[in-house]
Formats: sequence, C-alpha cells, structure tokens
Amino acid sequence: MKKDRLWTKEFVIVSFINFLLTLMFFLLMVTIASYAKTEFHASTSLAGLVSSIFIIGALIGRLLTGRAISHIGTKKTLWIGLAFFAVTSLLYFFAVHISFLLVNRLLQGIAVGIASTATGTIIAQILPASRKGEGIGYYSLSAILATAIGPFLGMILLRLENGFTWIFTMNVVFSLICLLFYAMAKINVPLPSTSVKEEAKGSMLSKFIEPKALPISFIALLIGFSYSGVLSFLSFYAEEINLSPASSYFFLVYAIVIILSRPFSGKLMDARGANIVTYPSLVIFAVGMLLFSQASTSWMLLLSAALIGVGFGNFNSIAQTVAVKVTAPHRFGLATSTYYIMYDLGLGIGPYLLGFIVPHTGYNTIFVGMVAFILFSIPLYHWLHGKRDRELIRAT
Repeated sequence: MKKDRLWTKEFVIVSFINFLLTLMFFLLMVTIASYAKTEFHASTSLAGLVSSIFIIGALIGRLLTGRAISHIGTKKTLWIGLAFFAVTSLLYFFAVHISFLLVNRLLQGIAVGIASTATGTIIAQILPASRKGEGIGYYSLSAILATAIGPFLGMILLRLENGFTWIFTMNVVFSLICLLFYAMAKINVPLPSTSVKEEAKGSMLSKFIEPKALPISFIALLIGFSYSGVLSFLSFYAEEINLSPASSYFFLVYAIVIILSRPFSGKLMDARGANIVTYPSLVIFAVGMLLFSQASTSWMLLLSAALIGVGFGNFNSIAQTVAVKVTAPHRFGLATSTYYIMYDLGLGIGPYLLGFIVPHTGYNTIFVGMVAFILFSIPLYHWLHGKRDRELIRAT
C-alpha cells in the first residue's frame, strides 16, 4: 500500500522557516545580555531581564495566535508574525536606550510566538493523518538543530570585531529569507468557516485555549519544568563538579541522539499510538536525570545527555502530536498554541522557582528531586491521557 506523501515542498519550507526562527531566538538569547552590559552598562539582573523578557513576549504571542488563526486563518497569521519579526529585527539598530531594547525584545518575543505557533499549526494541517506523528517528529528536528547551531554561531560572532552588528544584520537577513521562502510556498490550508467563528463565541477559555489539548499539555508543563534546571544550571553545575570541558558537548550529544531517534519514535506512534513511546521515554528521562545528578566523570555526564535526549526529546514531539490528534482540525491552531503555552511556562518558571531552592540544597539535590517529579508524571499521564490512547488510535 502506497504511503501518504510527507516530504512536500510546503513541509520543507515551513520546517526551514521554523529552523531560522528558532536559530535567531537562541542566537540572541546567548548574546543579548552581553550586548546590554557592554553597550548600556546594564546590571547583571537587568541584562538577564533583557534576555528573558523575550519568553514573556512569546507566551503573549502564543496566547493571541490560537484565536487569531480561528478568525483570519493560518496563512495570514504567519505572514503577520514573519513581517513583525522582520521589523523588530531591524529595530535593534535603533536601540539608543536600555528601555527601548527591553520593549523591542518583548515585541520580538510576541512575533516569534505568533510565527512559531502558526508554523506548527500549518504542519499539523498539511500532514496526512496516517503520518502525523512521524511528520511532527521530523518538523521538530528543525528546532532541535537550531538549538545546537544558534548558540554556537552566536559565540563565534561575539568574538568578531563589531560582533553585535554582525548578529543584528544576520537577524535582518534571516527574517527576510523567511518572508521570501514563505512567499514561494503554495500552502493549501482551510480558511476559518462560519461555524468556526460561531464556535469562538463560546466560553472565554475556549477562545484562547483548546480544552481537549490541556491534559497532555499539562504533562508537557511538568516535564518542561523538570528539564528547565538542566537548561539553565548546566554550566554552574558542571563547574561545581569539575566537568566544565565535558559540559560544552552536552547539548551536542543531546541533539545528535534526538536526530537519530526521532524518526523511529514518530513512525512507532503512528503505527501503535502514543503510549508505546511515552512510557519508555519518561522512564529513560528519569534514569538520565538520575545519572546527571550523580555525574562525577565526563562519560557519565555525556551518557546522561544521551538518555535525556532520548527521553525528554522524544516525549516532547509525541506530546505535541497528541495535542493535535485529540483536537478537531479547525481548532489545530488553538491546540498548538495551548501546547506551547504550557510547555513554555514549564521551561520559564522552572529556573525562577528552582533558583530559590538551590542555595539551600545544592544542584545535586535539585536534580534528584526532578527524578521524583518525572516519575510522578508517569501515572499522571496515564490518568490524563494514556488510558484513553487506544481509543484515539481506533478513531484515527
């Protein structure tokens, strides 16, 4: 039997746009605090705010996008997000005060929230139902690659003369490339119908959030919270355990493992449902976090990176696919938005809350605590979604 086509021109273009958006996001995340301190003599806390306010903007953008898609459609929403991103990229050259920089970072975060939610929704709309898990797995690899390349590229550009000028120029160029490639795509997605617009007159919650996607998105929040400590405190933890040289390869190993495993996990989900991937992924994530908390040698740290990549990395794409599969097609935008909002909240509040605890317990105890958190998520996943996953397979 012939398989439904996956690698269409539109799929590749939208994935490439997502890659560039994510790359620019991470490139600026690792460099903008340095820019604030160098150019505006900002304090460390203020420089940190310049970096993190972007995430607040992204949450606002995601919250608005689900409803916008219901009213004006996915294609127009992505045009708005990409154009907004291009404008805010250009405005970095006009930042004459730290306040202007803060506002522009917030606005660019909104732009990325709009654009990345729209790209995720388009992917969900154009993928054949029989290969949705596999397709979203491949699509999410674009972001994984960007998380490895973006920071690496940013650190190289920082060493150049006029490095910040090069960084801001690259952002403008990449944003224009996104617009150019999107103009080349002929994406066939449904426009919002009258019935959809009527449905939007329902409860206030349903105008911004997809209730059916909330259970799996809540699990994503917990798992994102568990991973956030690794993302934020790796460099400090590695220095404490005298493994700083090895830690520079942590995310490289993490990305390689995801790239190698993601295609198989997506196909497995399409064939046999989410549970067969999710339960092992959460167990492997817990084992990886435990090894990470006890790391005393380079091989232990890098093996933990591989296990976390298999566990956390594959859960992430499977959960996003579930959020879409439990939702009616005309509400894919709200489902995608709901998933990203909850996931970003977990990543965002984690470092803030854990930062209060670390001085009293140390990093090791924090990461052991995250193991318990992940293990708690397994029966919770079963209760919120897992026990009904077989019904979803039969329905699709």
